[in-house]
Amino acid sequence: MKGKLFVVATPIGNISDFSERAVKTLSNVDYILCEDTRVSKKVLAHYGVANRLVSFNARTEARKIEEIITDLISGKQVALISDAGTPTISDPGVRLVNEAHKNNIPVTGVPGANAAILALSVSGIPTNSFVFEGFLPQKKGRQKKLKELALEKRTIALYESPFRIEKLLKELNEYMPQRFIAINRELTKKFEETIRGTASELYAKIDEINLKGEFVIIIAPLDWETEKKH
Repeated sequence: MKGKLFVVATPIGNISDFSERAVKTLSNVDYILCEDTRVSKKVLAHYGVANRLVSFNARTEARKIEEIITDLISGKQVALISDAGTPTISDPGVRLVNEAHKNNIPVTGVPGANAAILALSVSGIPTNSFVFEGFLPQKKGRQKKLKELALEKRTIALYESPFRIEKLLKELNEYMPQRFIAINRELTKKFEETIRGTASELYAKIDEINLKGEFVIIIAPLDWETEKKH
């Protein structure tokens, strides 16, 4: 009898945001695939989960998939987690999940935190139709993508690191200065905050914005009326 692959969401900052079902699942599988064993060990230890952790990240995914699929076919139960949030969303794991389906291995999701959806829900920006772009290309194709997004009519959700957030805000000011945006920083953590305004307004006061932490940028629809923003 084939095993099952569990795709399990973990907290994105607040360690309390871990479901009872997630903890139970991670305690009962044969082993857990994670991006960084050191990061996951700390979170899991808080809930008394002492299961075996196997490193599975962008560098190791391709060479480990065959072995994992073999384990699943033989009947083992395997869980996939990321350092924070829902696996495979701008994180490794898509190819593994695809291979599991191709081999008729059951795949079950254990839902939980997701930074993009949380940011959308607290932004006050229309969410009836949106596009998720994750992290923009760092070099090749970045300017082309920004030009495309400047014409995107739907709400846009982007991820950005503290190392490139200043560069992104500068580019948004250049390519779409009048688009209304919400900068969501350190979601679910102690210093969580949401800063709103047009790209030009926020870039003008960039020195007043704390650029430390993880960011989710929500960009309002192209034709969102001014009177709805403030």
